[in-house]
Amino acid sequence: MTARWGRVIGMIPSAAVPPPGDLLLQAVEGMDRPLFVLDEDWRFAYINPAGARVLDRTVHGLLGRHVWDEFPEALGSPFEQLYREVRDTGTTAGTEAWFGPLGKWFRADAFLTDAGLVVTYDDVTERRRIEEERAAAVRSRELAANEAARAAADAERAGRHLMLLGDINLAMTSTLDVDEAVDRVAHLVVPLLADWCLVSVVDPDGTRRDVGRAHGDPAQAEAMHRYADARVATNLAGAPVPTALRSSRPVIIPQLTDAHIEAMVAVPAAREALRPLRPAAVATFPLVARGETFGAITLVNGPGRGAHTADELRTAEIASRRAALALDNARLALANQQVAERLQLSLLSPPVQPDTLELAVRYRPATRGVSIGGDWYDAFLQPDGDTVLVIGDVMGHDIEAAAAMGQVKTLVRGIAFDRLEDPAGVLRRVDHALVGLAVPAMATALVCRIEQGEQERSAGLRRLRWSTAGHPEPMLLLADGTVRDLAAVVGPPLGIGWLGPRSDGVAELPEGSTLLLFTDGLFERRGVLLDEGRDRLRAAVGDAAGLPLDRLCDRVLGEMLGDGVEDDVAVLAVRAHPVHADRPAEAGPEILPPVVPHPA
Repeated sequence: MTARWGRVIGMIPSAAVPPPGDLLLQAVEGMDRPLFVLDEDWRFAYINPAGARVLDRTVHGLLGRHVWDEFPEALGSPFEQLYREVRDTGTTAGTEAWFGPLGKWFRADAFLTDAGLVVTYDDVTERRRIEEERAAAVRSRELAANEAARAAADAERAGRHLMLLGDINLAMTSTLDVDEAVDRVAHLVVPLLADWCLVSVVDPDGTRRDVGRAHGDPAQAEAMHRYADARVATNLAGAPVPTALRSSRPVIIPQLTDAHIEAMVAVPAAREALRPLRPAAVATFPLVARGETFGAITLVNGPGRGAHTADELRTAEIASRRAALALDNARLALANQQVAERLQLSLLSPPVQPDTLELAVRYRPATRGVSIGGDWYDAFLQPDGDTVLVIGDVMGHDIEAAAAMGQVKTLVRGIAFDRLEDPAGVLRRVDHALVGLAVPAMATALVCRIEQGEQERSAGLRRLRWSTAGHPEPMLLLADGTVRDLAAVVGPPLGIGWLGPRSDGVAELPEGSTLLLFTDGLFERRGVLLDEGRDRLRAAVGDAAGLPLDRLCDRVLGEMLGDGVEDDVAVLAVRAHPVHADRPAEAGPEILPPVVPHPA
């Protein structure tokens, strides 16, 4: 028995042969793949349980039985041909065929061994059923090829229309330039929806402009521009665009005639400009958003294309609505940006340029799309001629922070100008005023005063006095490249009503030196120690020694910020040019307020 099993196992690849004995028998018996062995007399010498199950028999019911007696229907079948061929030639071969008595498709593979003819096989009925169903489906699709092609063309066209709507959304929302956005729309709809397109917008003053212009034929672009330049001034009230603007409804002309053109264009020269374009069909859709009509899209086809299809008109109407909403959003965003810019101009005004002091300022907002935040700088002259420098930081990075910053800045400026106190006194009064006036703001601030009496001026000297309310200390860059931190007692921030003392720091401001005031956004970074940030800033300032003041500011900002800003950043730099020399040309003109007399 063991020898016979050994011969049977010889058919299995050597890597899969288990140890001899019972374990070997168990391995063969447990094979999932159906298998039987036919001896020289075509009797079943072996069949595993999986094979018996597929043949709807039992192992004991087949062992020793003649295959052609048990399955006479196999005589003359591809299976008999396979078995005899393999036995006669000794080659390995396979076949796949239907076996009627069992109602199944079988895939059989046979090869010859010392133990006999080994046959492995699978019931592939389900696979064949799937293949036949697939073949039937293919035949069905072939019979419906024309319909499928038409449906595919419709689907492709619908897909392109959907893509167009998405492209319009992207084109309109990726820029705040209204004219650029409108022109993008014109170029997107041509040639998908029309041969050429004009997009009109109505400005706030009522002026209508044909901003978007696109033609599918480059040779006709010049003629289109000539007509577009003329049509705004020559359109009659019954023309499509004026009609759509008045009614806020589409105007569709499937067949444009000479009578239509005469009713649209009043001036013969304008009609002559239109003639080379050969318009045959027109569809105009108003741009309406939030109840306001502020433009129109005009789609024009030539005689070769004819009237717009229902799909084109439907897509054009949806496109006009989306473009209108996006365009209105762009207009509102632009208006908000302009408000922020005006606020910035009013709050971050240019500094004075007194005598031989040169001042430079920089501001970088952290909030994208908002050009101002809570940081500020200021520079002005007191009535006695001393220069006051202020830099501060109100908590926040948005319009609310900017509004609060405006109140704090105004208080600092007004108190410092009126009281002629030292910087510590100014900060003390501002702190109390913020609390007393219930200004909802907390801020750090640094106030500096550059002092120069007659005796000091004669000696060519300047004195710097400063006080800080929770604000980073300034830096002084000397002419030889040395960088010093100007340390003083740091008081608490403004807005808490501090009743304790505030103190001033005093230092000489030598000729050729540069004073640098800044907010913490210049050197503070997440995950970086403050001392490391200041060390890096100190090195950047030292590396910029010898540069003109504007270039020094730009160099330091570039080194410290790169392309990214984590926080609002304000910088105020002052260069002390020689007192008894003319103001250098690189410092620009002297700028003084009219109430302060020009020094003799």
